[in-house]
Amino acid sequence: MGKTDDIFEKSVDTEEETVFHEEKKGRKGRAMKTPGSAAKKAGRITVLIMSALLVIGIATTCWYTVDDKQQAVVTTFGAVTDVTEAGVHFKLPLGIQKVEKVNVNVYQKIELGYRTDQTTDEGYEIIESETKMITGDYNIVNVEFFVEYKISDPVTYLYGSYEPELVLKNLIQSQVRNVVGSTAVDDVLTDGKESIQMQVKELVTDVLQDYDIGLALVDVKIQDSDPPTQDVIEAFKAVETAKQQAETVVNEAKAYQNAQIPDAQAQADQLTQNAEYLKQARINEALEQVAMFNAMYEQYRLNPEITRSRMYYEAISEALPGVKIYIDTTGGDSVEMMLPLESFADATTPVPTAGNES
Repeated sequence: MGKTDDIFEKSVDTEEETVFHEEKKGRKGRAMKTPGSAAKKAGRITVLIMSALLVIGIATTCWYTVDDKQQAVVTTFGAVTDVTEAGVHFKLPLGIQKVEKVNVNVYQKIELGYRTDQTTDEGYEIIESETKMITGDYNIVNVEFFVEYKISDPVTYLYGSYEPELVLKNLIQSQVRNVVGSTAVDDVLTDGKESIQMQVKELVTDVLQDYDIGLALVDVKIQDSDPPTQDVIEAFKAVETAKQQAETVVNEAKAYQNAQIPDAQAQADQLTQNAEYLKQARINEALEQVAMFNAMYEQYRLNPEITRSRMYYEAISEALPGVKIYIDTTGGDSVEMMLPLESFADATTPVPTAGNES
C-alpha cells in the first residue's frame, strides 16, 4: 500500500507539473503572439494608406487644364496624338501620355541690335555685332529692329525644328542686312524706314512658309537708325532739318496756292461770263441790224424815191444833232437847199418874225 500511494502521488505531481508547464507555455505563446499581431495590423494600415495615396496621385495625373492663351500637345508613348484647346482634359497616367502646353495666343518679341536692360540709365544695351550694317551706297549705319511673332503651329514648333526662335532670329538678321544693303543711307536714316520694314516682313514671311518652323511673323519695326559717328549724326540732323524746312515752305506755298486759285478761278469765270455776254450782245445787235436792213430794203423795193429821201434826211440828222435844218424846195431845176440857219445866227440877234423887216 505504501508504494502504491507513493506512485500515485508521484503521478499526480507529474500531471500537475505537466499542466503547469503547459499553462506556462501557453502564457508565453500568448505573450509572444500579441506584439506580432499589432505589427501585422499596423503594416496592413500602412499599405492601405500608401495604396490610397498612390491611387489619389495617379488620379490627379489623369487631368490637366489649358488656359485661353494656350494649346496643349498630347503625346502617347512619344507620338503626337492630339492637340487640345482651352479647358479641362483627361490623359492616361504613369507616363503613357504626356502634355506639352504652348502659348499660341501671345505675341513674343525679338530684339535685334539692342537688349532691354532696366539696370542701365538708358534702359537698354546696344549689341554692336547686330546693329552695324552697310547700306547700298557703302555707308555704315547702326539699325535696331523690334520684331513681334507668335506660334502658329504648336506641333511643328515643338518637334519640327531645334530652337525655332534662334532660326527665326537668324533669318530676320539675314533679310534685314539684305534689304539695308540695297538701300541708300538717306532712306535708311530718314523717310525710307517704312519701305524697309515692309520689305523685310514680306521676305521673312515667304521664307517661313518654306522652312515651316511653326512660327508666324506679326510685325517688323525699325526701333532706331543712326550714323556711326557724332559728326555724321550732326550732318544728317542738318540735312533732316533742311528737308523739314523745305517741306514747310512747300506746304506754305501750297496753302497760298489753294487760297489764290479760287479767287483767280472766280475772276476767270467772271471774265468768261462777260465775254459771253458781249459776244451775245454783238450777235443780237448784228441780228437787229440785219433785220432793220431787210425791213428797209423791203421798203426801198416798194418805194425807192421816198425811202432814199428819208434815208438822206436821217443821215443829215445824225450828222448834225441838235441843229434845226430848213429845206428849200423852191429852187430851180428841182434842187433842194438845206440851210442850218440857227447855227449861223447870233444868240443876241432876235429872230425875225413876220412883218419885221430887220
